[in-house]
Amino acid sequence: MLGVFQGHLGGNLYFFSVAGPFLAHVKMAFFGSLFLLMPLCMYVLWKAIGKPFGVTGPTLFWFVFATCFLFYGGTAFCYMVTLPYGIKFLLSFQSQNLQAVISINQFVNFVTLFILAFGVIFELPVFMVFSAKVGVISLKTYEKNRRYAILVIAILAAILTPTPDVFNMALMGGPLYLLYESGILLIRFLRLETQKNIGQGSEPSV
Repeated sequence: MLGVFQGHLGGNLYFFSVAGPFLAHVKMAFFGSLFLLMPLCMYVLWKAIGKPFGVTGPTLFWFVFATCFLFYGGTAFCYMVTLPYGIKFLLSFQSQNLQAVISINQFVNFVTLFILAFGVIFELPVFMVFSAKVGVISLKTYEKNRRYAILVIAILAAILTPTPDVFNMALMGGPLYLLYESGILLIRFLRLETQKNIGQGSEPSV
């Protein structure tokens, strides 16, 4: 795994402590196990979240499936698109008098956190649909608070991005806002707001 990720770097990695390489491989092993066990983690999570709201059976299955699908889609998007451009941009500041000497620990932290963060934020539409289905947050609330959503997205991008540069924040914030809009469209498509209004409607008079 380390060799595969290092292919995006296009250079050598170095360590500055005796235990550096060992700890880097431990982190990679933990990342790999978490990546493979994500379906089980999502099943446990949705089972705990959905039980109080009566989300069970086929509905629970589709929430777990959609969450895992978007998680792996987000990690694949980060690995194939965002990560290469991000590394290329950050290393473009090298010059003849300024050469990069990258620590293996810092590189592993950067790559694993970046990929996991993208996997997590790509699940946004599923949680938006869930909140609309159980009546916690309505479609109108999502539509009226786009400006606040942009602010929250910018803050999340600043927190989740391993580096504080604007370029990598934009690489994360841009897709996250598109996912926010796709969540709104998905709620409309599933007509969750309409179903909620019908369920809360008054009984016909006799």
